[in-house]
Amino acid sequence: MRAIQVKEYVKVRRKPSHPSWHLTNRNPPRQGPHELTVSSLPDPNPSPSQYLIAIHATATNFFDLLQIRGKYQHQPPLPWISGSEFAGIVLSTPTNTPSPKHQVGDRVFGASQGGYATRICAEEERLRPVPPDWGFLDAAGLMVTAPTSYAALVAKAFGATVIATAGSARKLQVAKRFGADYGVDYTRKGWEERVKELTPGVVVWILCLILWNGRILIIGFAAGDIEKVAMNRVLLKNVSLVGLHWGMYAKEEPETVESVWEGLFKLMREGKFKGTGYTDKRFVGLESVGEALGSLWRRDTWGKVVITVPQDGESKL
Repeated sequence: MRAIQVKEYVKVRRKPSHPSWHLTNRNPPRQGPHELTVSSLPDPNPSPSQYLIAIHATATNFFDLLQIRGKYQHQPPLPWISGSEFAGIVLSTPTNTPSPKHQVGDRVFGASQGGYATRICAEEERLRPVPPDWGFLDAAGLMVTAPTSYAALVAKAFGATVIATAGSARKLQVAKRFGADYGVDYTRKGWEERVKELTPGVVVWILCLILWNGRILIIGFAAGDIEKVAMNRVLLKNVSLVGLHWGMYAKEEPETVESVWEGLFKLMREGKFKGTGYTDKRFVGLESVGEALGSLWRRDTWGKVVITVPQDGESKL
């Protein structure tokens, strides 16, 4: 198989004069995620409880950028294959399961260590069937992002008024296309007052706007730095800060996992939950993973950045 294998962690330094980021290793120096290379490796050998899947699309996540630096809370021992979310076709089923949920040839999506590859092994609980009428590109970004969205952010589907904030006109346009009622550019002076005008009591990540008994959900740190909170404002407004780590639900609250996926598939059938794959630029082939990750880090993208993974002998066009 072909895969992006990480053999040593990389360091990150920012150049103030350059908007991009730079990765440096001691021998030799490397600059930027675009320098990640594709290696030819033996096909993975699934355990008796695992499926073997041919990956047709693989999705990027901010935690991928943390993991290649050794900064994520879950770090596999070196060397390891980067990436997590994927969609593809089942090549083999578990040998210790008489009635597997998925059969050879089925389209599935999932998440497991090693998503930036042409082949991957995964346990049954890490896989779901690709919804009818969904393609690999949209399905590849579901396993991690969709449950987090459902547990924390799905509001429009349940009748809420949604105000989206973004740093460019293009991103606001996309947000409205996917259902936001209003869009506010947070790079413009006075954007907080605009939010207050639109909906009294709306909750955004700025404590001066939240009303009494408001709730702020903490689902990640896409900017790269962990936020510092003014706890006096939390106290004075009786604010609740609630963290959401979906990855721990399988261990700490497994009964919730199935109910969340049932709710998600219901919304998909009703057309209320749709794929948000980034379409302004195509990323094709594992060789483009570094470019995709760089675009994600620089915040050049919107939605889910997904890479098409051509099969052996298949054209990249």
